[in-house]
Amino acid sequence: MRLLIKLGGTLLDAAESRERLAREIADVARREEVVVVHGGGKQMTRFLAERGVESSFVNGLRVTTDEVIDAVVKVFAGSVNAQLVSSFRRAGARPVGLSGLSGGLVDAVQLDPALGHVGRPSASDGRLLELLVKEGYLPVVACVAGDQNGSIFNVNGDQMAVACAQGYRANRLLFLTDVEGVRDAHGKTCAQLTIAEALHLIASAVATGGMQAKIEAAVSALQHGVEEVLIAPGTHPGIVEALRSGAPVGTRCIPI
Repeated sequence: MRLLIKLGGTLLDAAESRERLAREIADVARREEVVVVHGGGKQMTRFLAERGVESSFVNGLRVTTDEVIDAVVKVFAGSVNAQLVSSFRRAGARPVGLSGLSGGLVDAVQLDPALGHVGRPSASDGRLLELLVKEGYLPVVACVAGDQNGSIFNVNGDQMAVACAQGYRANRLLFLTDVEGVRDAHGKTCAQLTIAEALHLIASAVATGGMQAKIEAAVSALQHGVEEVLIAPGTHPGIVEALRSGAPVGTRCIPI
């Protein structure tokens, strides 16, 4: 079983949460083929604010100027990645910190000139991930991508996870977040969603903002060969093993 686990930056901000998830993922990685992708938006906003730089967003995407892309590399591929790698080391894993720049893992193209250095994944080469996992390492990927011209792009963490899942040919994609799952029009967590049902939540404006982006990422993954996508609360102790074993937690997204 090939698992791609995406960790939201909010879950990594507190040391206790980061250490717990590292232990849970390290345990599963001893039995399954695991790759981790992480965000860090909360940490990025704090880093910029401490330096007097106001964060600006358009449709949920951070406007990434020359100054901000420098911070993206420092925070996402630097401090956040290093802290998570260190947590995995303490948990007994053999983590390798990476970004989409590493070995051409994920290439991107500029999404919109008005957003600056914000990229949309355009290609993914999973051979580096396969090589590392085969040799017993745990790849830990920051959501920074590039292109053959040496450009660097800030990439949405959910989109980065999908790109890596496609390149790695993952069977399952786990989005661990700070909510219980996808909610329906009545506020109840959906146990299961097909692509059609998920898209209906967006079309009917039930799912908006960050959840809309996560659903769109899940749909894209399913349309490109991932067998199932799970959107679940990373705040629950034991969540990684629960999802691996098929426990009814969060929202399970399937093709049909």
